[in-house]
Amino acid sequence: MSFEKSIIFRCRTEEYAVPVNQVVSIEKIKRITPVPHLPNYLIGFTRVRGELIPVLDFGIILYNQTSSSSTSKMIVLNTEVVNYGLVVDEAKEILNFAPNELTEMGLVNYAKTQYFAAIANLENRMITCVEPKILVNSLEGIREIIEYLRSLLENENDINA
Repeated sequence: MSFEKSIIFRCRTEEYAVPVNQVVSIEKIKRITPVPHLPNYLIGFTRVRGELIPVLDFGIILYNQTSSSSTSKMIVLNTEVVNYGLVVDEAKEILNFAPNELTEMGLVNYAKTQYFAAIANLENRMITCVEPKILVNSLEGIREIIEYLRSLLENENDINA
C-alpha cells in the first residue's frame, strides 16, 4: 500500500485519503467546461497547467449528490490511465500513517467499492483510503471519455504542429 503519506479530504461528513505521490496539485475550482450527455459524475473538462483533464465529482460518485460548497477543491490526480480532477468538499491536510494504522478493506471484492483500498484507523477518526487508478477505471463510460480526450489532444497537437 502506498498510503503511508496521504492527502486527506472530506466528502459530505466522511474523510478520505489518496496517496500524496499521486497528487499533482490541489486547485480552486475554476472554469469547467461541461459536455452534454456524459455520465453525471463527469462535471466536464478543464485545463490545469496547460493540460486538458476530465473533472469528476466525488460526491456524485459516492452519494449521488454534488460536492459544491464554499470549501470545495479539485484534487488533480496522476494515474497511468489519465490525469483527472476530483472535486471534493474540502482538502484538509497531509497525514503520515504508521503501517499498523492501515487495514486493508474486505470490500475490494464488491464491484462498486473496489477503489476503497484500506482504512486508516486513528485514535479519534477513521479515514477511507481511495486508490485513484482503480477509482477512475471503475467508472462506467470512462474508457470512452478517455479515448475522446486523447483524440482532442491529438487534434490539438496536429493544429499546433
